[in-house]
Amino acid sequence: MKRSFDDLVKLMTRLRGPDGCPWDRKQTLPDLKPYVIEEAYEVVDAIDRDDRAALLEEVGDMLLEAVFVTEITREEGTFDVYDSITAIHDKLVRRHPHVFGDVEAKDAEQVLTNWEKLKQAERKAENKSLLAGVPQSLPALLKASRLTEKAARVGFDWRRTEDVFDKLDEEMAELREAVASGDTAHVHEEIGDLLFTIANIARKVNVNPEEALQSTNRKFMTRFQWMESHAENFESLSLEEMDALWNEAKEERGS
Repeated sequence: MKRSFDDLVKLMTRLRGPDGCPWDRKQTLPDLKPYVIEEAYEVVDAIDRDDRAALLEEVGDMLLEAVFVTEITREEGTFDVYDSITAIHDKLVRRHPHVFGDVEAKDAEQVLTNWEKLKQAERKAENKSLLAGVPQSLPALLKASRLTEKAARVGFDWRRTEDVFDKLDEEMAELREAVASGDTAHVHEEIGDLLFTIANIARKVNVNPEEALQSTNRKFMTRFQWMESHAENFESLSLEEMDALWNEAKEERGS
């Protein structure tokens, strides 16, 4: 038997009700923050693994968090989940004038340009910064990519990808100097500048830096776990022995 969206909303109302679940009733909006983030990442993980069974479950879990959040706001009298649905429905109609209005959009790039212009007009009316739409809680590398992406859409960008590589060389040199100086605060700053520049390069070549780093993390884990499984006493190996085993792992698992 398939359940409707309303069934889920009613279920959450029951769980938060006087005769509901003590744990669910105890939760606050700040309490739910880690669950919201976790469920979003689990959806992404299921997509990365191309696991449709897991994706089915994880999308449901993510939907639950949205219903949970809006049940709390309904109880406090601010808005309910149907207000949120109305808001996103109206926004999508407003942001798609090429579908619901008389604006023309020849391709996806033009759609994105029009979308950003509409967002800028809305922000201007509300006296908000161009960067206001970038969530503060985004992972730092992804946030850097989104910040520079938004700035680039209004022309604040490197003209050529090669120019960003020059900046990368400059930041590497500054990091070396900072490390040599032993100034921890300076090193901290220069590492941040270096990562920000790398995020710029990734954007210029149409690569999501967060996803690229996650791919490398997975590759490292796969190789390292292979090393562990192919050594009798892995922790007792010398660095040279570990390095040799790492090269074997690269050959076995692919570069």
